[in-house]
Amino acid sequence: MAIVQALLALIAACVGFALLARRLRLPYAVILVLGGMALAFVPGAPHVELDPELVLAFFLPPLLQASAWRTDWRAFHSNLRPILLLAIGAVAFSAACIAVTARWLVPSLPWSAAIALGAIVAPPDAMAASAVLERLRLPRRIVTVLEGESLINDASALVLYRLAVAAVGAESIAFGEAVASFVPLAMGSIAIGYAVGRATLFALRRLRDPLLEVLASFLACFASFLTADALELSGVIAVVTTGCVLGRAQHTVLSPRTRIEAGAVWEFAEFVLNSLVFILIGLQLNAILDRLDGHRPWELVGLALALSLVLIVSRFVWVFPAAWLPRQIPAVRQRDPMPPWSHVVIISWAGMRGVVSLAAALALPLDFPQRDLIVFLAFCAILATLVVQGTTLEWLIRRLGVEEAQRGSVEPEEAEARRLIAAAMLEALEDRTTDPLEGAIARDLLAEFRDNVRVLDGLGSGATAAELSARLRLRLAALRAGRARLLDHHDGGGVHQELLTRIEQELDLEELRLRRLLGVETALA
Repeated sequence: MAIVQALLALIAACVGFALLARRLRLPYAVILVLGGMALAFVPGAPHVELDPELVLAFFLPPLLQASAWRTDWRAFHSNLRPILLLAIGAVAFSAACIAVTARWLVPSLPWSAAIALGAIVAPPDAMAASAVLERLRLPRRIVTVLEGESLINDASALVLYRLAVAAVGAESIAFGEAVASFVPLAMGSIAIGYAVGRATLFALRRLRDPLLEVLASFLACFASFLTADALELSGVIAVVTTGCVLGRAQHTVLSPRTRIEAGAVWEFAEFVLNSLVFILIGLQLNAILDRLDGHRPWELVGLALALSLVLIVSRFVWVFPAAWLPRQIPAVRQRDPMPPWSHVVIISWAGMRGVVSLAAALALPLDFPQRDLIVFLAFCAILATLVVQGTTLEWLIRRLGVEEAQRGSVEPEEAEARRLIAAAMLEALEDRTTDPLEGAIARDLLAEFRDNVRVLDGLGSGATAAELSARLRLRLAALRAGRARLLDHHDGGGVHQELLTRIEQELDLEELRLRRLLGVETALA
C-alpha cells in the first residue's frame, strides 16, 4: 500500500505542478523537475531511488513510440542530413568537448570516466524536447529536425557509453572498433523494430476490437525494446522503428473508432508517464547529494556550471558550421538553401537533456571510477538545460521572430485538403444520381454536399469570411440545440445510457470539426 499511496501522491502532485506551469506559462517539464527537487527536501518525504532499468524498460518505450507514431516520416526523410548531423555529429562533438573539459578540471578522472560522462549528457532527450516544444508554434521544419534528432541520437551516445564502460582498466580505447560497431548495431535494431511492427500489424488486422488493438499497440513498444535489449542492440532505435511502421499503417489498418480511442489513451499515458519521469528526476536530488559528502560544495558548483556551459556552447559550435558547410556544395545549396540564422540559433538552443541521461548515469557499475560525481554532474546538466534553455526558449523564439503567427482559422494547406475531400465526396454522390435505385436519394443529398463544398471553398479563399463564420456558427448552435434536446429526451427515459453515449460521441466529433474550422479549440469557447 505504501507504494500505491506514494504513486498516487506523485500523480496528484503532477497535476498541481502542471496547473502551476500553465499559470506561469512555463514548460511543465521544468516545473515538474523543480517541484520534485522541492518535494525531496520536505520533512518526512519518502526517499525515492530511481531504478535505471525501470526508466529504460518501462517509461522510455511508450514515450518513444508515441513520438515516432506522430512523426511525419516523409519530412523526416527530406531532412535526414541535418538530423544525422545532429544525432551523430553533434553528439560525438559534445561528448568529446565534455570529456576533455572534465579531464582538464578533474585530473584524477580517468579518460574512460570522462568519455562516459560525455556520452551520458551529450544526447538531447526526446521526452524533454516534446515537453518543451509542444506549446510553441515553431516552423514545421525546425520541429521535424529537433524531434528527429532526439529520436535517434541515443544510439550514437550508446556506442560511446558502452565503449567507455568497457574501457575501465584497459590501456587504450578502441575508437575504431566503436565506430565499426555502430552500423551493425543500428541495422540489427532496425530489423528487430521492423519485425515487431509487422507482427503487430498482422495481429491488429485480426483483433477487430478497439480495446485489444490499443493494448496491442502498447505491447508492441515493450516487445521491441526488450527484444533488442536482450540481444544487446539499441532498444531506442528498435522502438522508433516499430513506431514508424505502426504510424504509417494506422490510417489503413485501424478503424476510425480505434484511432479515436487510441489517440485518447495514448495522450493520457504520455502525460502521466512524462509527468512522473520529470518529477522523479527532481526527487533524485537528495540521494545524489548524500553520496557527495567528501566533496567541497563550491568545487561541485563550479564544476557543474563549467560543464553545463561547455555542453550548451558546444552545440552552437557544431550546429552553425554543420548548417553552413554542406551548402557550400552547389547541388546541396540549390536543393536546400541556407535557412535563416535565427532558425539555426533556435536549433542550437533547443538541446534539453532529460531522463535518459540520468538513467544512463545511474546505470553505471557501482565500482565505476568517480561514479557519484558523474551522476551529480549528469543531474546538473539536465537541470541546467531544462531550466535555462527550457524557460527561455519561448522568449528567444519570439525575440527572433521565429514563432508562427496564431491563425484565426485553419491553415491554407488544411483548407485545400478539406476542399479536395468535400469535392471528391460531391463527385461520388453526383455519379450516383443516375442510379435507378438510389438516384432519387442521391439527388436529395446533393444540396447538403454542395453547401459543404461552398463552405470549404470560402475557407480556402477567405473571400467570404463573414458569411463562412456565420454558417459555421449557425451549424454549431443547431448542433448544441440538438444535444440539449437529446439530454432532455434521455432524462425523460426516451433513450438508455449506452445509446446516449453513442449519439453524443457523434455530436461531439461534429462539434470539434466545426470549432476547428472556426479556429476556436478551447473547451470554454
